[in-house]
Amino acid sequence: MAANSAVDSSASQPEANAIPDVLPLFMPKDLIIYPGLIVPLSISDDDVVSMVDDVMKKGSRILGAFLRKPDSKDGDPNGTYRLGTAITIHRMLRVGDGTIRMIVQGLERIELKEIVDEKPYVTAEVEVIPVKTRKTVRLEAMNRALIEDFDKMAELTPDMPEEFKLAVHNLDDPGSLVDLIASNLDLDPPVRQQVLATIAVPDRIRLMRQLIDRELQILQLGNKIQSATRGEIEKSQREYYLRQQLRQIQKELGEEEEGGEALEWRKKVEEADLPERVLEVAEKEMERLERINPASAEYSVVTTYLDWLISLPWETMSEDNLNLDHAFDVLEEDHYGLQDIKDRIIEVLAVRKLKPDAQGPILCLAGPPGVGKTSLGQSVARAMNREFVRISLGGVRDEAEIRGHRRTYVGALPGRIIQALKKAKTRNPVFMLDEIDKLVSDFRGDPSSALLEVLDPAQNSTFSDHYVEIDFDLSKVFFVTTANYLENIPPPLRDRMEIIRLPGYITEEKVQIARQYLVPRQIERNGLKKKQISIHKSALEDIVVYYTREAGVRNLERAIGQVCRKVSRKVATVENQPKVTVTRKNLHEFLGPKKITPSWASRKSSVGVTNGLAYTPYGGDTLKIEAQLMPGKGGMKITGQLGDVMKESAQIAMSWIRANQKKLGIKPETFQKYDLHIHVPEGATPKDGPSAGVSLTTSLASIYTGRKVRSDVAMTGEITLYGHVLPIGGLREKTVAANRARIDHVIIPWDNQKDLENVPDDVRSDVEFHPVKEVEEVLEIALEPARKPRNTSSNNGHSKTKTATKKSPKQEAVEA
Repeated sequence: MAANSAVDSSASQPEANAIPDVLPLFMPKDLIIYPGLIVPLSISDDDVVSMVDDVMKKGSRILGAFLRKPDSKDGDPNGTYRLGTAITIHRMLRVGDGTIRMIVQGLERIELKEIVDEKPYVTAEVEVIPVKTRKTVRLEAMNRALIEDFDKMAELTPDMPEEFKLAVHNLDDPGSLVDLIASNLDLDPPVRQQVLATIAVPDRIRLMRQLIDRELQILQLGNKIQSATRGEIEKSQREYYLRQQLRQIQKELGEEEEGGEALEWRKKVEEADLPERVLEVAEKEMERLERINPASAEYSVVTTYLDWLISLPWETMSEDNLNLDHAFDVLEEDHYGLQDIKDRIIEVLAVRKLKPDAQGPILCLAGPPGVGKTSLGQSVARAMNREFVRISLGGVRDEAEIRGHRRTYVGALPGRIIQALKKAKTRNPVFMLDEIDKLVSDFRGDPSSALLEVLDPAQNSTFSDHYVEIDFDLSKVFFVTTANYLENIPPPLRDRMEIIRLPGYITEEKVQIARQYLVPRQIERNGLKKKQISIHKSALEDIVVYYTREAGVRNLERAIGQVCRKVSRKVATVENQPKVTVTRKNLHEFLGPKKITPSWASRKSSVGVTNGLAYTPYGGDTLKIEAQLMPGKGGMKITGQLGDVMKESAQIAMSWIRANQKKLGIKPETFQKYDLHIHVPEGATPKDGPSAGVSLTTSLASIYTGRKVRSDVAMTGEITLYGHVLPIGGLREKTVAANRARIDHVIIPWDNQKDLENVPDDVRSDVEFHPVKEVEEVLEIALEPARKPRNTSSNNGHSKTKTATKKSPKQEAVEA
């Protein structure tokens, strides 16, 4: 909290009677200000800042500084030492962050007598302790002895400031001399307090000589240790020179010993069959190695580098299996569905078969978690008979993770690309870069920029790692990346990859995956046999619908594993346990009560409630959008943790409704008499994007006209101020989510009809799509016909009114 202190012998100190009897208390934890010393302080504690401000306003400028005891609580006046210093504030500067900087000077030693008040800050009654110094021959002798001890310490402390030495020799007052030395020595706060509490000057000098003597012992011991260390280094160098002389003597006598570590490394380099460019670098490193003392730290740096050069697969390649039928069989065996992805992989193999020197493809598998992106990479490697390596990029924030560290750093290593290739032992593996959308950039660099060279077929044939510093050919590597959310990948990096989207699975696909892959795998993992357990298809359907809610199948496999563990317990505890059959009726015995209530279970047509469709990093999802009117002054409230783009969509929807109020049959005064509240449930989940525009417009049109929104209709699309419906992205994922929620009709933008080809056939057969160009078409499809005003629901259409004496906002809007 304070910088080095200095003594100001010329500064005029106030007399003891100038110090008030009651002072505000400044109670630092580790700072002591001795009388006569000037100290800079920086204070950020709000309570202390307020106290200083009050003192400065009153014009006093004097505080009582008392050191807190080590075990005391912050701000407790009873936890301080009883003896402190009266200090005066010479100058104060306020910094922008609320911190204040002050120049203070110690005045007199004071004793704390009694606490006067604790609010708004602690004040106490103090008494000045007079220090009387009578110059005698004995005191002069003690003062000179103290200066001699200080000079000895200064000789062993080369970094001691010259100004401090000069100040010690120029001080005439022995008491001030002790205080100055104490303030600049590295002493613990309690020891500094001991010096402050020693009033008699002769006693204070004796105490300081003891402290300096202890410091001298520490410094002398440190010099002794340093000398011994220097001697060990000189001994090591001497042995090295003697060994070099012995080697020359043996060479002259023809007795040069064969072997040695350097010769072993040379033999390894020769046996490694390195390319010419690598061999040249290895030879230079071998020459360095022969000149370095084996005990030197540089020796291990060179040998580690040579080990990496020898271990990397510079020319080693595995032979591809380009049998397309075999590749197709492997992909079919490992994965259900995903026909587009399988076709693309077969196309890559076909090109490789016709053109063996073709550059390695770079694919990006994008989709929600649990749909099989990582396992697809393993299947590709098995189909091509290549090695498979994988690195996870989630949370990687340092460029050196990709390119490696330069060898000048201690403990430097190659980047993760080179490390994985060493592990693969070939230069043409299937290389998976998992979670590429989770890269993070900060002050240490941007790893996504380092990947630009790795994932560019035009550049990666000369990839340079900072540690290896020799170009490595990555053009034969089959790179496969995975991502959940493409928007998080920088555009230049995304441009270098071929994007293949993996949509979420529909219920029937999940059931088939469970029957063909997940159930057999969990039966084996839990020590069961097929004759001991049987899981019916209806049970699997219920697990998908009522126990898991996901785009992939990870939670589905966990639920199946839980069922298998329950059965394993029965088999292990009951002798001759008959075969356990899991059906829809007894499923709750294994998984407990149903965890999920599907949205269609309680869905019915309502006023102001619309089914929207959203695309998330975890796949598509349905999104309810609710609107409600209440008496007010025409305000609009939007809740549900919506992003700026979605809020703007709501404002655009409101503008369109008001611009077309006559066409919709809404009274103009309705907008001034009632407030509107728009809410999107699941408020803890952030939501954003323009594709909810048609859903928001439909909810507003419904709430202002009193017409119910059909519960079997979902919609997606961006709108303009003039009611045009614009195309959106993620249609495949959104339609799969609609089918999963048992929606019968989906309204889509007219320009998205081309994307229906990517929608699974099962979804297209179950869902009726309605392409639209204008918002009027959306309302015609989504809203039920208007009813007579007297029969209009008074609360979202759930209950009918029996009297017409007091009309709801919706009724008044309908009657227009």
